[in-house]
Amino acid sequence: MQNVSRKMGWLTSSVGRKQLIGVTGLGLCGFLVAHMAPNMLILFSAEMYNKYSHALISNPLIYAAEVGLLLLFLGHLVFALRLSWMNWRARDTRYAVMSNGPKRTAWAQRSLWAQGLVILVFVILHLITFKYGTHYSVTYDGVEMRDLHKLVVEVFSEPAYVIWYVVALFVLFFHLRHGLGSSLQTLGINHPRYNCAIKVASWAYAVIVVGGFLSQPIYVYLLQRG
Repeated sequence: MQNVSRKMGWLTSSVGRKQLIGVTGLGLCGFLVAHMAPNMLILFSAEMYNKYSHALISNPLIYAAEVGLLLLFLGHLVFALRLSWMNWRARDTRYAVMSNGPKRTAWAQRSLWAQGLVILVFVILHLITFKYGTHYSVTYDGVEMRDLHKLVVEVFSEPAYVIWYVVALFVLFFHLRHGLGSSLQTLGINHPRYNCAIKVASWAYAVIVVGGFLSQPIYVYLLQRG
């Protein structure tokens, strides 16, 4: 009983919530790389892109993976918003003017909750547009499958959607740049010897992931649209 109380105390503490945010955040970081890398096939061949998409959605484990990803995403969002709300309520004083100098909180850190909400809207629209969007068909080697490449080209040929996509990805860049390093430090990787390397790794990760995602709409809009 005492162990249960101790675990519940950790879960409801600020440190516990930060660690849960860190763990779920790192899980989402791994997913983003796994999602971005194979989608780069769109730069090479419509057939390769469609065959990869077909193999992915035909795997019976896809449903378990989607449920796990959903829980990871919702957990990260709920824990983060809860912590932001608790921190806001815990402040004894409010300042009309933000502090300057070394104690000033970086803009990216102050706006993490807002970034998260933008990313949430982006994910919802992304699913509506691509997962549940128009179903075109194509046949390769006698196998009929969804022509997702055609849908992607159709969507990324619209200037308004491309602009929204780029803006949302820039928000994701700031979220990842701060979030990866913050998650590692929250989980105990926090030492002057490693902090510089963590900062560089966070920047590199954000540039690679967001750059990879950005290349797709830019490539389609400039070179593939009809």
